[in-house]
Amino acid sequence: MELTRRSFLKVSGASIGTVLTGGLGFDLKPAMARVQDLKISNAKAVKSICPYCSVSCGVVIYSLTDGAMNVKPRVIHVEGNPDDPVNRGTLCPKGATLKDFINAPNRLKKPLYRPAGSKEWKEISWEEALDRIARLIKDTRDRTLIEKDEQGRIVNRMESMVWVEGSTIANEEGYLWVKMGVALGTVLRETQARI
Repeated sequence: MELTRRSFLKVSGASIGTVLTGGLGFDLKPAMARVQDLKISNAKAVKSICPYCSVSCGVVIYSLTDGAMNVKPRVIHVEGNPDDPVNRGTLCPKGATLKDFINAPNRLKKPLYRPAGSKEWKEISWEEALDRIARLIKDTRDRTLIEKDEQGRIVNRMESMVWVEGSTIANEEGYLWVKMGVALGTVLRETQARI
């Protein structure tokens, strides 16, 4: 028999088919069933948005925990959300590394505050941080609000603060964020989606 490329492929395919169908006496059903048990089968899935750019791709984050109060869940896998209309399950290289970003040991998890003139940062609670941000916004608005222009028309605008919306919020939150900026009188409003 002359060995051609076609005959070689036929013999190879028949040999592989014999092995896969158990022709050599091996039962492959337990091995094939084991393949279906993925490492994320017991994980909790949470839908989120990738924080890297203004595209706002949907992601599914899988975390493992035994449910105990003193056990911190750990992220074991991140993938694109196939139900998200923005990316339909695909992720760019930065989004694909989101697991490493979440699990990074140097990632800040609490707000830090550095008083004026100090070289040291100190940890503060989220309540303190939000109260401080709200107080600074209010003080800036009270100090710099322009109520009337040169011709006496009421304008109620604030040109001393920039109001920026991030990409990790959905349309509904973005709408409210813009409305809040308008209510404060900010003129300089921007969204990361346009940057």
